[in-house]
Amino acid sequence: MSTATSGARRRRPLTAARRENRAGLAFVTPTLLVVLVVVIVPILWTVLLAFQHARLIDIQGSGLFGNWSLDNFTQVFGSPGFWSSLGTTLAYTVGGTAGSILLGLVAALALRRPFRGRGLLRGTMLLPYVAPVVAVAFVWEVALSPQYGIVNDWGQRVLGWDHPVAFLSTRSYAVDVFGAHVTVPLALLTVIAFETWRYFPFAFLFLLARLQAVPAGLEEAARVDGATPTQRFRHVLLPQLMPVIALLSVLRFIMTFNKFDDVYLLTGGGSGTDVVAVRVYDFLTANFDVGAAAAQALVLAAALMVLLGVYFAFFAKRVSKEAS
Repeated sequence: MSTATSGARRRRPLTAARRENRAGLAFVTPTLLVVLVVVIVPILWTVLLAFQHARLIDIQGSGLFGNWSLDNFTQVFGSPGFWSSLGTTLAYTVGGTAGSILLGLVAALALRRPFRGRGLLRGTMLLPYVAPVVAVAFVWEVALSPQYGIVNDWGQRVLGWDHPVAFLSTRSYAVDVFGAHVTVPLALLTVIAFETWRYFPFAFLFLLARLQAVPAGLEEAARVDGATPTQRFRHVLLPQLMPVIALLSVLRFIMTFNKFDDVYLLTGGGSGTDVVAVRVYDFLTANFDVGAAAAQALVLAAALMVLLGVYFAFFAKRVSKEAS
């Protein structure tokens, strides 16, 4: 009797909560497996390689317990140009992030009101973001070429340039600003401009969606009170957009800080555009040193974590207060 009773207890029907838990676990398990294989395992493998003497030729023979040391990090920090490349990466990231968000904000404000052809123009705004990066980088290289580029042709014929400008291969360029000679990092500014142009549609979509959700009565009340367009933007729209701008700043900062393909396709990391991601690639392909490349990647991740920690510690709460 006791055996039958215990068997009945084991075979008792599942409750609704337990069925929901099992169904949720069944749905989540494939995603967890994909994340484990695609994300977690490569990260752990990179950490292990960073502390080992691993060359590309003997990568298959390296195991979990090799000759662990800090030589790779010593090589990375002591390599010439490391700190300058970190500064270049930070300048490229800040410039590309701020430029893309600012241009996306301008486009969202310009296209928020109905007019004829607005839908077509909105769709056109997405072309830089959805186009293949190889194609758009090639278009920019051709347009900026000092030999046959259309930008130099217009500059010489319309703006009166004395000679063609090699935008992608000039490290520093002297310009006259109100009679003062100023040297600018031309190649770096060019890749920042490319980053701004290519990724402003990402910010445009977020900001436009938030602008469409702003109640029309807020602006109408401010207009009735005599507020100018600048005042309406500063005191009505901008507080509504601040949470979205903060989110975009974090997302675009992470994406741009790790950016490799745009810079490599345009300049190959030369002419003052040697960002850290390109240095990781050079460590791997030029020296065939997998361990040093992994150490460089860990340093890049650590620097990104520190910068994001500073943002969340000092600026995130302030943005939340202004938004509320």
